[in-house]
Amino acid sequence: MGQAKKPSGPDLAAGVAASDLVENVPLLGHAGGEAVMLVRTAAGIRAVGAVCTHYSGPLADGLVVGETVRCPWHHACFDLRSGEAVGAPALDPIARYQVFQRGERVSVGAKEPAFPAPAPPESPSSIVIAGAGAAGAAAAEKLRRLGFTGVISLIGNEAPGPVDRPNLSKDFLAGKAPMEWVRLRDDAFYKGLDIEYVRDEIVELDPKGKRVVLKGGRRIAYDRLLLATGSEALRLPIEGASLPHVRTLRTLADAQAIIAAAANSRRAVVVGSSFIGLEVAASLRARNVEVDVVSRDHVPLGHIMGARVGQFVQQLHEEHGVRFHLGAQLHAIHADAVELDGGARLEAGLVVLGVGVTPRTELAHRAGLAVDHGVVVDSRLRTSLPDIWAAGDIARYPEPRLGTKVRIEHWAAAERQGQRAAADMLGLGAPFNDVPFFWSAHYDVQLSYVGHATGEADIEVLGSLEKRDATVVYRTAGNVAAVLTVGRDRQSLEIEAALECKDWGGVDALLQEFAT
Repeated sequence: MGQAKKPSGPDLAAGVAASDLVENVPLLGHAGGEAVMLVRTAAGIRAVGAVCTHYSGPLADGLVVGETVRCPWHHACFDLRSGEAVGAPALDPIARYQVFQRGERVSVGAKEPAFPAPAPPESPSSIVIAGAGAAGAAAAEKLRRLGFTGVISLIGNEAPGPVDRPNLSKDFLAGKAPMEWVRLRDDAFYKGLDIEYVRDEIVELDPKGKRVVLKGGRRIAYDRLLLATGSEALRLPIEGASLPHVRTLRTLADAQAIIAAAANSRRAVVVGSSFIGLEVAASLRARNVEVDVVSRDHVPLGHIMGARVGQFVQQLHEEHGVRFHLGAQLHAIHADAVELDGGARLEAGLVVLGVGVTPRTELAHRAGLAVDHGVVVDSRLRTSLPDIWAAGDIARYPEPRLGTKVRIEHWAAAERQGQRAAADMLGLGAPFNDVPFFWSAHYDVQLSYVGHATGEADIEVLGSLEKRDATVVYRTAGNVAAVLTVGRDRQSLEIEAALECKDWGGVDALLQEFAT
């Protein structure tokens, strides 16, 4: 997790020349000891905080699109007029400041108060949110930010409550992030927003009676319901998969159990060469645990990212001491080792299974919702039954650039879907058009991926992966479906914005620019 730059540049309270402001190019400075940036847009001059509220990324290095600015680190998006976070993974707003223009000089004044939210077009009396993960938690607070004053019941039984799940396999697991960076919101936050956080699990959904039944017996009525039940980690159906030293990573408790086991283990085996598995491997190496990765894949990530990217990532891990056993099948897990098909044994005091997740769709299926490789929703994230929406890992929605339905297991996408579903519940909805985005950290290298491509995509590498300066293009039917960047954060934002508009010519023009 990076640190924000200290305030630098001109003193914006003293002012700068108006001619210094180039349209859509942030000017970084400071006011009152805080990093502030001035942005000239087509509609006027804005002054806002220059530090992203997600991981403190430098917004002045980001991309201005219309009246928004996007963070180069993890693509959070903020409204320059209000400061509101309008695109996850950021949830909190940035400050906005008074702007004064006297002749040819522009200066920054005091912080402006938050805009009061107007009453939404529709206001149901009660909304129930099933699941307190990325989508559910983001939806709950978005409802309040949009001016909803009715009853909100956020139901989830995962302790301690909403957490920054991507951090669990990255800095937190590596020992570089404290606990206060992991928990997204606490009970006091929800109490302050008058959101009832119910620590329980829904065991029955009654769409006709418009109520849910909790494991503890309580029944809660709803006018509108959001299903955001997420996914659960898979376990292998092999001997020893349930031994106490065999772990999966999905929850904070899982991460803490791995950390505790790593403190007493000299060697660990990670099963699977997925992003989660490889991030776990990197984090365990940061704790000086010897790591073997066992995978049926012949190239890590090859079926997702292509062979060249997979080989690049493998080399990164090998440079840090990770040993790979590829094209290998796990036969059994023993108390002190794993056994591969063929009889080879790898010593392991800790085994971490990173073999994928499965969406929790059983509740939806029993209630009669359309389920097909996920809960089927329309472009507004509405399910097949009235007054029920679905978001996050379980939602299979129409991807407007591909012309097909997809189910995306990305953190930021889940949060954005939750926010979009919340808006639609209040009559403020629009089709979900966000370009999928995720990031994956491997030691000091971040992979940023925008779009969605299948394993059959044509792949082109622009630049040099080995020099950590590359753009990898994935094309389907001739069009760019996705782009992976290494060391090119600004370009990732530009591609995302062009894909959002389905500006294929603009995407190709950007790629030509990157190639040179």
